[in-house]
Amino acid sequence: MDAFKALWITKEEGAKKPNPAEWKDITIDDLSEGDVVVRVTHSTVNYKDGLAMAGNPGVLRKFPMVPGIDVIGEVVSSQSPDFKEGDAIIMNGFGVGEVHTGAYAKYARLKSEWLIKRPVGLSPARAAAIGTAGYTAMLCVMALERYGITPSHGPVAVSGAAGGVGSVAVSLLSKLGFHTIAITGRESETEFLKSLGAAEVLPRAEFSEAGRPFGKERWAGAVDVAGSHTLANLLAQTKYGGAVAACGLAQGADLPTTVMPFILRGVSLLGVDSVQAPIALRQEAYDRLLADLDMDKLDALSTTCKLDDVPEKTSAILKGEIRGRVIVEID
Repeated sequence: MDAFKALWITKEEGAKKPNPAEWKDITIDDLSEGDVVVRVTHSTVNYKDGLAMAGNPGVLRKFPMVPGIDVIGEVVSSQSPDFKEGDAIIMNGFGVGEVHTGAYAKYARLKSEWLIKRPVGLSPARAAAIGTAGYTAMLCVMALERYGITPSHGPVAVSGAAGGVGSVAVSLLSKLGFHTIAITGRESETEFLKSLGAAEVLPRAEFSEAGRPFGKERWAGAVDVAGSHTLANLLAQTKYGGAVAACGLAQGADLPTTVMPFILRGVSLLGVDSVQAPIALRQEAYDRLLADLDMDKLDALSTTCKLDDVPEKTSAILKGEIRGRVIVEID
C-alpha cells in the first residue's frame, strides 16, 4: 500500500514526556502487528485521546504511537477466519492508541480477537458517535441493572453529564424510565441536558469539593466519570442498598471517602472497565445500545470534524469544552 497520513507521537530515549504529536506519512509496516488490516473510516474524540495527545505517560506506554482508541472501518485484508475483506467492524479499547497503534490514520492493523462486526442498522457515523464513551455508558447502565436498580427504586445521578459518557448515560437512563439527575459544571448546558431527558440538572460545584462522609439519601444509583470528591459525595448521598457505577477519573484517581456508606447503608461501588471487557459483553452492550439508545438524541449530542481537526478537539476535551460526542471522519 502507498504511504498515508497519520498522527504520530514519538519519545526520545530518557525523556520524561513524548514529543508533541505530528503529521507523518507512514506505511502499513509502521503499524503494530495484527492479523486484520482495516481501512479506518471514522473515529471519535474521547477524554483518553486528549490525555494521549497531551503526552500523558499514564496513557501512552509505547512509542512511536498513532493515537485514537476507537476504530470504525472496513476490513481490507485478513488472516483470520472470522473476518473477510469488506466486513464492517468496530473496535474499542484493548490498549489501541496506547500500546498498539490506533485510529488517527487511514489504516489500522489490529488483532481479530479485538473486533466485533458492526451491527446491521448502525451506520459508521453513529457507531463512532457511540464510541468508547457511549459503549462505556451502556456498560455502566447494565452494571446498575445487574445490581437490581430499577426506576422504582428512585433517581439515578450522572456526573460529567455534558461529556461523552455522561450525555449518552443521561439519554439511556431517561429512555429506560429513570428519573435522571444530570450533574455538570456548565450551566449553559442545562437545556441541552433536559433535551436528552434529564429531569433535574445540578451544579458540579455541589460535589467537587470535600463533603460530609455521610449525607442525605438522594438517589438509588449513579454513574460517575469523575472519581475523587465527586465520587465520594455521590456515594455519601446514595440511598440504602443503592450502587454507584464508576468508570472514570476526570477529577482525580483518589477516593477521599469513608466506609460509612458501605457499612451503614449497604451501598456498593461497581467498577466498570471498557478497555479489556470480553467480546460477549461488548456485543451485548451494542445490542442494548441499538435497542435502548434514542438515535435522534445521539445525533443531537454529536458533532463531526475532520482528521486534521483532532489536535484542536483533543485539547478542547481536556479543558471541558466539548459537548457530547465528536465524530472524526478519517476517510
